[in-house]
Amino acid sequence: MLEQLQEAYGDDMQFVYRHFPLTGIHDKATLSSLAAEAAGKQGAFWEFHDLLFERQQSWSGFSPEQAKEMFANFAAELGLDRDQFLSDMDDPALQQKVDDAETAAADAGLRGTPTVFINGYEFPSQDLPLNKDGVDFFLRIVRLLKMQYDSPEQVIESGKQYQATIETEKGDIVIDLFPDTAPINTNSFAFLAEQGWYDDTTFHRVLPDFMAQGGDPLGLGIGWPGYRCTDEVVDSRKFDKAGVVAMANSGPNSNSAQFFITYGPAEHLNNDFTIIGQVVSGQDVVDALTPRDPEAQPNFDGDKILKVTISEK
Repeated sequence: MLEQLQEAYGDDMQFVYRHFPLTGIHDKATLSSLAAEAAGKQGAFWEFHDLLFERQQSWSGFSPEQAKEMFANFAAELGLDRDQFLSDMDDPALQQKVDDAETAAADAGLRGTPTVFINGYEFPSQDLPLNKDGVDFFLRIVRLLKMQYDSPEQVIESGKQYQATIETEKGDIVIDLFPDTAPINTNSFAFLAEQGWYDDTTFHRVLPDFMAQGGDPLGLGIGWPGYRCTDEVVDSRKFDKAGVVAMANSGPNSNSAQFFITYGPAEHLNNDFTIIGQVVSGQDVVDALTPRDPEAQPNFDGDKILKVTISEK
């Protein structure tokens, strides 16, 4: 599994291993950790580590003295210097290293092994598979946790006109923004764009003849930036054509980061959703987006949004 992740992520992945000998359960947990470290001093940590697990039944019932002798035999089997291996097992520095690792794990509240942390966050192995798909999704969650805000900074200046360019893997979508009628939500959209919130996200909900929705790093339609914006619904803005851009919501005054673009008139949305812009170029890109329903296809990623850029007109 680790080899597969290394192949998938390349230099972006650095694997750091820490011992957590469960001494209250396994009477030779510390001894086996010392043995792996001793083998590591001769460049064979993982080979010895894997051999220990592969043959655990053969030594788990032994006394510590018998187990140590068997570990020395394992070392010889791997072509290591047996005498050096036994000497290193008695090295106080290795003992201290293993003891420190056990103390650190206990202080961190770890419950057992294996416990995996990714980018400083514990991987929920009980809920997600520890493979590339699981790690990819977890990294989205970590990204979401690191991109929470109390409120958006003011980045839109009163009286100025702005455009948003949504760069996608299928082409660019250019939008005239409406800070005159939706100043709060337009500013929030621009702020999040400048923070990179929309970078490398997807159009996670694309319903033909209705709308295409994006803006969730999780790709499921449940991600939000930590704050909500009030509704800004005005009579002068209607869902009367294709390319209307509005904020998605889960009820009154619940706008945050997610937005949608219509495929045609959708007058039943009037009075319930805040319109922040109109597509002026790239509606053909919107029309070409791959249909997707995240509830029916949770493991399928929609077309990617590469970046959203805000510029003055």
